[in-house]
Amino acid sequence: ECLGRTLFQALGMIWNKSNQGDAVVELVLNDYLDIFCPHYDGPGPPDGPETFALYMVDRQGYEACQAQGPGAFKRWECALPFAPFGPVRFSEKIQRFTPFSLGFEFLPGETYYYISVPAPESSGRCLKLQVSVCCKESSNRPIPSEALERAAPLGGKGEGLPALSVSCCCCSQFC
Repeated sequence: ECLGRTLFQALGMIWNKSNQGDAVVELVLNDYLDIFCPHYDGPGPPDGPETFALYMVDRQGYEACQAQGPGAFKRWECALPFAPFGPVRFSEKIQRFTPFSLGFEFLPGETYYYISVPAPESSGRCLKLQVSVCCKESSNRPIPSEALERAAPLGGKGEGLPALSVSCCCCSQFC
């Protein structure tokens, strides 16, 4: 049971080659997934900075770490490793419907796959992330629309939201 859960939370991930293995996260509708690109204050690592494109792919593309075929499309590019104001952050809202043409709509009970494809000059490697969206709609309690309006973050990108641990605590109901 998840008594202290708010209506939305944010999970922040630093996406770089120091990550070991595949990352797996479970989120619910209205959560945010924040991806932070590699960033260097100084000259960077001796083998060069990491730069890459992040793709959403189908399970086959995820397993092969290939961004090809009809199920693959580019979500973001991490191409500014020396950005003057810190790491570049991309924010994905886990939502059922989106008003934005470049937004993505997520279905409860489904798993989505992200991979990174390093740029040719990059020292990076293929990184993988699985995002499971909890729960089947039939198991969720409805949330009143006025509560959702109060929960919307200012600026629309989740600034100032706390980072979550990698797992979510509820799958049988909204908390």
